[in-house]
Amino acid sequence: MRLPLLALLAKEPAHGYELKQALEQTFGAAYPRANIGQVYVTLGRLEKAGLIEGQDVAQDGKPDKRVYAITDTGRQEVATWLSEPSEGPRVRDEFFLKLVLAPETQLADRLTLINNQRRHYLNVMRGLNRMAAEERGNQVSQLLIEGAVLHLQADLDWLERCQEELT
Repeated sequence: MRLPLLALLAKEPAHGYELKQALEQTFGAAYPRANIGQVYVTLGRLEKAGLIEGQDVAQDGKPDKRVYAITDTGRQEVATWLSEPSEGPRVRDEFFLKLVLAPETQLADRLTLINNQRRHYLNVMRGLNRMAAEERGNQVSQLLIEGAVLHLQADLDWLERCQEELT
C-alpha cells in the first residue's frame, strides 16, 4: 500500500478517500479493495517518515480534510521503487513444502494434496475469468487478471510435473 500511494501522490496532491478511489478506479476489481482505515494509517506513517506532507484544508459545512503532497524524498523513493526489478519466481512455496513433507507425517498423501491444489487453482481461475468478464472496459484490470491466469496455468502445469515425479 505504501509505494502505490506514494506513486499516486507523485502525480498530484490528494486526500485519503481520493487515493482509495484512484486505486480502485485504476486497478478495478482485479486488485484487492483498499481499506480506508489502512489508507489513512499508511498516510500517517508516510508523513512521519517525511515522504509526504499533509495540510488541513477547510471545507464549508464539513470537517477539514487533510490533503497530502509528496516530498522530494518521497519522489526519490518512488523513483527507486520504479527502477528496481520486482521479485521473481517464488522458490519457497508453501504447497511444495507440504507436498515434500506429507509422506513423513503419514497424515496426507501426495496425490490427494496435488488434486486438492489443482481443484483450488481451477476454482480461482474460474473466478478470475468471471472477473475479467465484469471488467471488460478496464485495460489495467484485464492485464492484471491475465497475468494471474497465466501464473495459475503455469502452476497447474507444475502440479502435473510434481505428480509425474513424486507419485
